Amino acid sequence: MNNIFDSNQDQDFSLENLTEKLLSPIEIVANQFSATQNYYLGMTKYLNDFITPYLISVNYFTGVEQARLLTTSPLDSFQSYMDLLGFNLGVTTRFLNGTMKAVSDYHNREMKNAVMAWFNTVLNQEGEDMKAFTARLATVADRVANIYPQKIMDIEPEFGFHFENKANAIKFAETDRFFLYQVLPTDKSIEVNENGKPVLILPPYVLGANILAFLPGEKKSYTHCFANMGIPTYIRVLKDIGTTPALQVMTGEDDALDTKFFCEKIKARHGKPVTLNGYCQGGYTAVCDVLSGELDGLVDALLTCVSPMDGTRSKGLSAFLKNLPQRFNDLAYGTKTLPNGNKVADGTLMGWVYKLKSIENEAPLVVFFRDMMMLSASNGGGEIKVSKTAAAINYWLANERTDLPLGITQMSFDSYNIPITEDGTLPVKLFGKKLNFRRIKEKGIRWLICYGEKDDLVEKETALAPLDYIDVEISPFPKGHVAIATSWSNPKSAYALHTSFGEEKYRGPVRFQLDLDRELSEKENLVRTSSKVQESVKDLSEFKTKKQANV
Repeated sequence: MNNIFDSNQDQDFSLENLTEKLLSPIEIVANQFSATQNYYLGMTKYLNDFITPYLISVNYFTGVEQARLLTTSPLDSFQSYMDLLGFNLGVTTRFLNGTMKAVSDYHNREMKNAVMAWFNTVLNQEGEDMKAFTARLATVADRVANIYPQKIMDIEPEFGFHFENKANAIKFAETDRFFLYQVLPTDKSIEVNENGKPVLILPPYVLGANILAFLPGEKKSYTHCFANMGIPTYIRVLKDIGTTPALQVMTGEDDALDTKFFCEKIKARHGKPVTLNGYCQGGYTAVCDVLSGELDGLVDALLTCVSPMDGTRSKGLSAFLKNLPQRFNDLAYGTKTLPNGNKVADGTLMGWVYKLKSIENEAPLVVFFRDMMMLSASNGGGEIKVSKTAAAINYWLANERTDLPLGITQMSFDSYNIPITEDGTLPVKLFGKKLNFRRIKEKGIRWLICYGEKDDLVEKETALAPLDYIDVEISPFPKGHVAIATSWSNPKSAYALHTSFGEEKYRGPVRFQLDLDRELSEKENLVRTSSKVQESVKDLSEFKTKKQANV
């Protein structure tokens, strides 16, 4: 009796403990229900983000093929569809392999946690029990389905330029297609050097200008790296293509002429030639504009960052396009007709193509489970903070796509399908002229190419193609396509843009600009000094002549 009594003494029969034991199964079921609900809600959102552009592409495909089937022989059409079937099977295989791996990796990890939690519950051991396990699953699912998307939307006031705030930028000029803004320093103690060498930044067309003002408040902004050094900094921004007919029908020639107009305005204000600075696709159009000859006397230096100079050298997108049956490698399958009848390239679909080329890593469930693992807490459900950088990147990818003029899209399309010739001639013409890299050397234009060593969108070989034809200064940066505009735009980073880095002392783009300005100022001072000396010699000569005449 004493033993039994002693044993009973060890049991905790408190009301609180009894209530917890009774309610625990109910809480486990409730947690599991919540986790399942948010799990499928989140999964649906990720699937919709992928399926929506797919349905758009099907609509375009059907419209184009309805017309082409009437003008193409049945045998050719059959062969093309068989080739397309083979291509689709290859994409589907990669899609399934990537998806199955992501599903397996996540659920294998959680299955181990579930088994351990079950044993901890049954054997009353320390560690995560079923109640804590299901609570953690519910928390993670809620983060992915609700909290994470909200965090992404909440970053909007901190992301990008916000030109409506005149303290950030001033509208300096405009054309029928573009606005030109002068970007002001975020550090209000810094004054713009009005006599400094100006830089004009051309952002990418597809994903817009705001990636170049990533998080100014966090000192992660490519454009503000220039402005905060007192450099006169300008950026060319597209007008709304949906409401701007002139932009909808824009050609490469229009791009060059608008750039010329802006450069004339900038040079007239600051008295120095402009450095033309293109990021990604903006770099390719910048080079084409310079090679056209329209910017002669206005631009004396080029800066291109992660810009595709010869898309046919791309191991990713170019290879993807080459595997696509020739009949379907056509911009018509991505062309949107606007209510006014003008045709533009669908920006949503263009972004989707980049996902297709890396489908094993960008399939919707792969991204979903990648985010699930990122937002899971290793400490069993502790608080996880979503970094502003991660939120801003996702906001940019989700909200900054825009449609493109077909004329500009055709230039990029040609660059990924037609290689540069042996003598350095591009597959693009402007004003009926051939564009050749050698013209840059002939005109004495300084050029710095910056590229990402692990860029899988614009690979090193694609960005450095001009080196086969002319001498060009280069600067390699670690990481991928947007690192220069994000990580390395922080002035305190290891590869800060205003510094020289590495054993080779590669120059960042801002350092390049500052050095150009210093060299130009030194030349101007030398010219002024020489002119003063000549005037002094002339005055002395005239004085001697007068003196001799008086004698």
